[in-house]
Amino acid sequence: IQELVEAIVLPMTHKERFQKLGVRPPKGVLLYGPPGTGKTLMARACAAQTNATFLKLAGPQLVQLNYSDSATLMYNVADCSEVSGDREVQRTMLELLNQLDGFSSDDRIKIHSRKMNVHPDVNFEELARSTDDFNGAQLKAVCVEAGMLALRRDATEVNHEDFNEGIIQVQAKKKASLNYYA
Repeated sequence: IQELVEAIVLPMTHKERFQKLGVRPPKGVLLYGPPGTGKTLMARACAAQTNATFLKLAGPQLVQLNYSDSATLMYNVADCSEVSGDREVQRTMLELLNQLDGFSSDDRIKIHSRKMNVHPDVNFEELARSTDDFNGAQLKAVCVEAGMLALRRDATEVNHEDFNEGIIQVQAKKKASLNYYA
């Protein structure tokens, strides 16, 4: 529940905390599991906490529709979200992350943390050695985790230890289930 609050509710209700730190908030979460475990309930609770409109769309139902019906439904959903409140269009990072594979790890970490308030003593070369086998999405997750750690401390800068702890968390999640902020 705490991770949902940090990933969904906090960025929408306390955006200034992220801006103050220069941390890009997580853009969403993927809830998965068998039916009846509370995924929809948690999503509804997050929507209620943030005064957001909750729209439930089931993937299997969309796939069963023919192409024109699916397109019409998606258009109506987008139109509804535009009328009902702020519309934030999330742009994909996939191409950028693919392009980043040509950079060295310390350059990639610097790119992902460029808008963050990073303490001057952060050693990007050391961080790069610790993340040599990370892809672009994992490096981004390290930066987001580090920012979340700094937020929890109510800090104004992300320090080297935040990045180290972010690396540890992403490595653990990488081995477990690829369940990290991105």
